[in-house]
Amino acid sequence: MGRLAARALALSAFAAALLTAAPLGAQTGVAPPPYGVERDVMITARDGVKLATDIYLPANEGRNILHLPTILMRTPYDKAVRAPAFAPYFAAHGYAVVVQDVRGRYHSQGHWNALRDDGADGADTVAWIARQPWSDGKVGTVGTSYEGGTQHALAINGAPSLKAMIPLFAMSDVGRYGVRHNGAFELRFFNWVFSMGDPGGPPNLIAAARAASDPAAAPALADLVNHVDEYVRALPLRAGTTPLKFAPDYEHWLIEAMSHGDDEQFWNDFGADVVDNVARYQDVPAYHVTGWYDSWTLQVANLNYPLLSAAKKSPQRLIVGPWIHSRPAISYAGDAQFTADAAIDLNAFQLRWFDHWLRGVDNGVDREAPVRIYVMGGGDGHKTPEGRIFVGGHWRDEPAWPLARAVPTAYYLHPGGLLSPRAPEAAAPVSWLFDPHKPVPTLGGNISSQGNLATQGVADQRCRSTLPFCTDTNPLSARNDVIVFQTAPLEQDTEVTGPLVVKLWASSDGPDTDFTAKRLSRGLRSQRRRQHRPRPLPGRRQGAIPRARPGVRVHHRALPDVPAGQARPPPAPRRLQQQLSPVRRQSQHRRAPERQPTVAHRPQHPLPRPRPPVAHHPADRPGQSVSKASLPLLYGPFMGRVAREAGRVGSGAVCRVADPTPDFVSTP
Repeated sequence: MGRLAARALALSAFAAALLTAAPLGAQTGVAPPPYGVERDVMITARDGVKLATDIYLPANEGRNILHLPTILMRTPYDKAVRAPAFAPYFAAHGYAVVVQDVRGRYHSQGHWNALRDDGADGADTVAWIARQPWSDGKVGTVGTSYEGGTQHALAINGAPSLKAMIPLFAMSDVGRYGVRHNGAFELRFFNWVFSMGDPGGPPNLIAAARAASDPAAAPALADLVNHVDEYVRALPLRAGTTPLKFAPDYEHWLIEAMSHGDDEQFWNDFGADVVDNVARYQDVPAYHVTGWYDSWTLQVANLNYPLLSAAKKSPQRLIVGPWIHSRPAISYAGDAQFTADAAIDLNAFQLRWFDHWLRGVDNGVDREAPVRIYVMGGGDGHKTPEGRIFVGGHWRDEPAWPLARAVPTAYYLHPGGLLSPRAPEAAAPVSWLFDPHKPVPTLGGNISSQGNLATQGVADQRCRSTLPFCTDTNPLSARNDVIVFQTAPLEQDTEVTGPLVVKLWASSDGPDTDFTAKRLSRGLRSQRRRQHRPRPLPGRRQGAIPRARPGVRVHHRALPDVPAGQARPPPAPRRLQQQLSPVRRQSQHRRAPERQPTVAHRPQHPLPRPRPPVAHHPADRPGQSVSKASLPLLYGPFMGRVAREAGRVGSGAVCRVADPTPDFVSTP
């Protein structure tokens, strides 16, 4: 507590120094900062709740400048912590900056309810800004992750003074892919709640004290983050049975989120559902920012950007870097090192956008390519001093996303673990036993807010003792409940760019079975594997079951009764379809066996005992589609040497490949 209190005191002292900078500068000869700060201005929302707001205003010889465009961030992560990274920068460049704690968090009043109030609260805040004498009536919004979700909620609600947006790594459509993924609950939000909304740091006593119904319970609430994996193993979560009961807003939200799988209306009312509110979404210029290893890549690149681009007259832009969640200023992701220019100066990047759309500066942003992507690959695979593998890469501008010139290519699952574009022949189904009490850990991928439950970015696919669901140090492929399908060595340089779709025929003799899809590829000379996060396949789910990573529960209802002592026959196979996060890779042909794209089946299953799932091949269901992965491929040398990487798809229990899917991205 002392450390956190000291941080708060230091920030308060910093604010006081800004407010008294002019006389201090006269005494010391140090120039005063070109802005002032007013702390904890309470803006009243339409229902009377007061929202704590800090205001940064440029100053000229000690006087505030009037009629300024405004940059707004609404955050659940403590405005005093979030503002220093950007507010002084924009204030020094002549913008008013408003940073606000969202309802129910830190200094703001009210009850926290995860984005449901942020559309109206954001609109009320924008209207308040427009009435201030220092405002010129034009507001631009910034913020990452949850803060990006507040931007979407604002745009869906609508605010006349909103003129430009930069939703960074933004939450949206959380019932489709986010809090839920095709029906399966993502445990990272369990970690978010149990850390009092500070999933990346030590126990946060300030957030816990704000959330606590009883101040004496704050230490117990803050300590929950140290025991997330233990509570995950003890799921389902029941109200009033853990210290989370002292944070009733958080306990109620978590139990509700884990209880609504297929209830679309529950998720549509969440506040930031872009896909189902495209018509309502305000028509303003927006720059959508994400990374290949961001937890929201699929929503940002494959859903929000294409839909809004088609529906809105205002320019929509997309940039995808080789970044993990909310880290555009670094040039690595997990075990992979990219070129130095993979990192961007975020403040300068945002300033150009707002200078044009809020001030009318002709800096060319309106004439730039609508899509900019970082193509990973081309490195020689050497180890950096930090122990990472040099993957390399380069930036490339594109006219659209998905890329129209990519060739949707089906890769089918074959007996013996082969992944091939050749259509499969008749074969017996593949079956195996899985144990829901021994889930397959998540190593790397499109992850955020995961805490100790998983790792993010590029990762070696060997287990490690630091993860709670690892019991050894073996490769995941050595597990009996992981089935791997792998291509032969690539015969030519190949680029895989765009959405990946997996179609799977599967059945299980259990009432619920989780299937996940995961794409891996052989690493560079280090033989490390790069991966994207496991993605669940659509299905049904009931209740709350512990799992190491997002999965999907295929719920088989009304299974027939069987006589005592007889085994229950597995139900008929079901067709499952999964879209993985977008891929942006170039692959260079090398000698075998250095890089072979693979597809793996990785089950996550909520059953009381090991059960046998079955993977189905064409012979099982004549005339039906077969299980397959669809990859958006480009061939030939692209922009110099490229590092080869192709799709691998993982999924659980009973599997069968389907016909090629048209919904894949192409690259020229």
